[in-house]
Amino acid sequence: MKLVCGQRTLDLSRPRIMGILNTTPDSFSDGGSYYGDRGLDLDLVLQRAEQMVRDGAAILDIGGESTRPGAAPVSETEELQRVVPVVEAIASRLDVVISVDTSTPAVMRESARVGAGMLNDVRALTRPGALEAAAATGLPVCLMHMQGQPGTMQVKPEYTDVVAEVRTYLDARLQACEQAGIAREKILYDPGFGFGKNDDHNLTLLRHLPELAPQGVPILVGMSRKSMIGRLLGREVDERLPGSLALAILSAQRGAAIIRVHDVAATADVLKLQQLVDRPCI
Repeated sequence: MKLVCGQRTLDLSRPRIMGILNTTPDSFSDGGSYYGDRGLDLDLVLQRAEQMVRDGAAILDIGGESTRPGAAPVSETEELQRVVPVVEAIASRLDVVISVDTSTPAVMRESARVGAGMLNDVRALTRPGALEAAAATGLPVCLMHMQGQPGTMQVKPEYTDVVAEVRTYLDARLQACEQAGIAREKILYDPGFGFGKNDDHNLTLLRHLPELAPQGVPILVGMSRKSMIGRLLGREVDERLPGSLALAILSAQRGAAIIRVHDVAATADVLKLQQLVDRPCI
């Protein structure tokens, strides 16, 4: 399967890596990494982007609003200032698909204008104007499931059947996208691991990953360094690489098309070995 992402095309015949590049001061793992005395340091961002592409990232996911549990929203102006210059700089220098992790219509439009190739929305285009903005860009959209909002989503998530409920929600959002003029061929699903789910919910979703999307709709998975690894294995954020890699392999084996990670080089290594084992002709 090939996904047309603006000026670039993404081959999804094998799992591809999405590198996480947060331009926020408060994201749970890499928040504040690219800030100096004068605020966001574009040179540091570009250095990191270049490294991730060298390491094997096919997509870079730029985020200007933290969605960690308990995170506070940011203003539209601040998110634009954090995201748009980064997208423009990367698009002019690197041959990579740029995804924008946003729920804000203005950020979608402006990012597309300066070179973004994909939209990644944790709120599945439910903010006022988001459906229309996404449709106007013509870009592929990843729809994510989240129970609640970032500030409260992990207080006490409850489901009767987490697999059925996540699938039903995403299918409804797919229908809304189609009605807004976004073709099914431009839609991806993200089950939203850790977004209004406890550890049992997350593990159940991973076990049933192939059931979470219709035929032909790619699945994006993001579990890199997440708190579920810390709880299940007793690891701090900087000790979660082995757990992240295990979950990346398990996701790929269950059909994930895109795996969103912080540790691109290590993930590329394990996916390469998985592909060599499963398809020796590579």
